[in-house]
Amino acid sequence: MSKQNRPSEFETEVMRRRTFAIISHPDAGKTTLTEKLIFHGGVIHEAGEVKGKAGTKAATSDWMTLEQQRGISITSSVIQFDYRGLRVNLLDTPGHKDFSEDTYRTLVAADSAVMLIDVAKGVEERTKKLYEVCRYRQIPVFTFVNKCDREGKAPLELLDEIESTLKMNCYPMTWPIGLGGLFHGLYHRERKELILYHPKHEEKPTEIIPVSGLDDPKWEELISPHILQQVREEIELVDGTLGEFSREKFLAGEMSPVTFGSAKHNFAVDTFLDIFTEFAPPPGPRKIKGGEVKPLDKTLTGFVFKIQANMDRRHRDRVAFVRICSGRFERGMKVYHPRIDRDIRLAHSTQFVAQERETVDVAYAGDIVGVADAGYFQIGDAVTTGKAIEFEPIPKFPPELFAKLSVSDAMKRQKLQKGVKQISEEGAVQLFIDPVIGPQDPIIGVVGELQFEVLLFRLQDEYGLDVRLNRLPYSVARWPRDKEGKPVYKLNGNFTIYRDMNEQPVILLEKEWDLNWAKKENPDIEFATSITAARTGRPALEL
Repeated sequence: MSKQNRPSEFETEVMRRRTFAIISHPDAGKTTLTEKLIFHGGVIHEAGEVKGKAGTKAATSDWMTLEQQRGISITSSVIQFDYRGLRVNLLDTPGHKDFSEDTYRTLVAADSAVMLIDVAKGVEERTKKLYEVCRYRQIPVFTFVNKCDREGKAPLELLDEIESTLKMNCYPMTWPIGLGGLFHGLYHRERKELILYHPKHEEKPTEIIPVSGLDDPKWEELISPHILQQVREEIELVDGTLGEFSREKFLAGEMSPVTFGSAKHNFAVDTFLDIFTEFAPPPGPRKIKGGEVKPLDKTLTGFVFKIQANMDRRHRDRVAFVRICSGRFERGMKVYHPRIDRDIRLAHSTQFVAQERETVDVAYAGDIVGVADAGYFQIGDAVTTGKAIEFEPIPKFPPELFAKLSVSDAMKRQKLQKGVKQISEEGAVQLFIDPVIGPQDPIIGVVGELQFEVLLFRLQDEYGLDVRLNRLPYSVARWPRDKEGKPVYKLNGNFTIYRDMNEQPVILLEKEWDLNWAKKENPDIEFATSITAARTGRPALEL
């Protein structure tokens, strides 16, 4: 390559970024897979068990105390590692349905996703919902079928279920040789390799044997006869019907490369990583109001997709996670914040593995940077070194459960207000203010029950508050808008109009019947399920 055509260091760095998220139903093994991926990336030297029982190591990617106690992920982790010359940004998402909004925001920041499926359970409801988010956002999806060392569905049956349920073509890069107690390993269809599974060899559970094809005599030497016959028939059927893998269809979200393995036993996780690094897309263009930004643009742009308070309990800190979309980020640089129309210096920038922090001096498109936030940022905010821009808005989901909080010690009421406000700014809960009462006694809205549990736990754990939850009968929140999308502050029908934290009018109702009555009394008003849906005209995604 001539010097003139050789890519610059800037172009090389951008094009070697790969940013992806893991999606799955709870208990499919997502946190375990995350641990093994970052183990292969050299970030950790000992993968932790998911549940932090006595004598075991809590999962590295779970930082919140409640996550380690419950063995579930309820926040999003951001982890970076290098693999085969690529800089990989892994976004671990909450698996629980009550945290759909956090998962959606994380997928907005990803360029591709890995769908994790339990071989015994197939496509579960949560997996289906999260895949719909990927399709809605046109994100290409890899598939990892987990727990192959346990009994499960026959691979042909499982692939048929994935295709018929998700309306997506599957292309198995590898094929399991038996399942459960008869699991011998995998056949890599592209590389013509047997990847043998030796569970008793903890030092080296994997053995790779090159073969010339299905007729190679090595099959008979290594695989039990009754397993071998079935596997050959399955692979011949797949080979005869599938055709070639299409990168174009994959990038369009129409085809998913599939591999099998066992995250718990660290089997074929490296095989998946090899497939991922070969096909995962680098950062692409991002839509903004009136155009798009391209990853190789020299002007720095990025957006805030997550805010987390109290990651460092000693300093009561607050971190805004920024997805870099173009340009080169440098620690200490001054950026323009369009929403508040002022310049901000990003003096403290970090990347995380759970609570472990590492200072970031430089970052490029695709990278995720945590910046110290003194209260300037909201989810969806843009930053840039150029003129004002506005990225596609990130929607808020309508809450379905409502309550008020109280503390027995009146002297701690102000501390409660501060704690609830900080947690609400992360997007974990939504606050609604009665104009008559004011902000000192807000109504709290959540999407699911577990969010209330997490809220009470965090107020106790992080703020030392023993809080009582008082349920309210509401189940519906809607934002009234006129036909031009402007907020409506007065309605027919004697409805109380509350304010959200952006001073937008919202009504809280007990049941759908009340909503139908509101629509009947106000036929020219739209009752939007989120402010974003009202602003953009795009329907809200139901999760």
